[in-house]
Amino acid sequence: MATSWFDWAMSMHFYRPADGHGLSHDPFNAIVAPRPIGWIGTRAADGRRNLAPYSFFNAFNYRPPIIGFASIGWKDTVANCAATGEFTWNLVSRPLLEQMNQTCAPTDEDEFERAGLLAAESVEVSAPRVAAAGVNFECRVTQQLELTDRAGDGVGTWVTFGEVVAVHIDQALLPNGIFDTAAALPMLRAGGPATYFGVDPSTRVDLHRPRD
Repeated sequence: MATSWFDWAMSMHFYRPADGHGLSHDPFNAIVAPRPIGWIGTRAADGRRNLAPYSFFNAFNYRPPIIGFASIGWKDTVANCAATGEFTWNLVSRPLLEQMNQTCAPTDEDEFERAGLLAAESVEVSAPRVAAAGVNFECRVTQQLELTDRAGDGVGTWVTFGEVVAVHIDQALLPNGIFDTAAALPMLRAGGPATYFGVDPSTRVDLHRPRD
């Protein structure tokens, strides 16, 4: 027996975000998931190092390669990017997950020291890299903007875009010159209070684009 429109509608949880979701936890960032983690290294104008993870992160352009992350609030990372025009992105792998979590805490400490991470010097920028990360991007800031709501009012979330000007990749992750995503053991943010997922090679699907 076919399901009626009414039965289908009654089976759906509906809400308007402005009125609240009515659930035990906001589902938005669990639905838009999993997302790569923006583990961002910066240096303040006075030379102090900073390292912080951002779950609103992604790639936005091929050539030149541009990545971006969003910060809810004008935090140290955003301020450092504005002051120096530079940052690094560092791949969060399963072995580094706990140390990444240590860099979440709001603190005046050097996050590299707090998490027991060795920092590596960059080649093109002054921002530090996570030496143990399988991949690092060195980036120069291209844009910083505050997001607005539909009325045009600022919402206090700042997006920083950066052009990748140098890339470091562990050669063990490049069999036959092709980056092996699963072998890198990337961890992805999946919403909820504390949920992350990894990449399992058994879920791989190769799907080529159709040609005219």
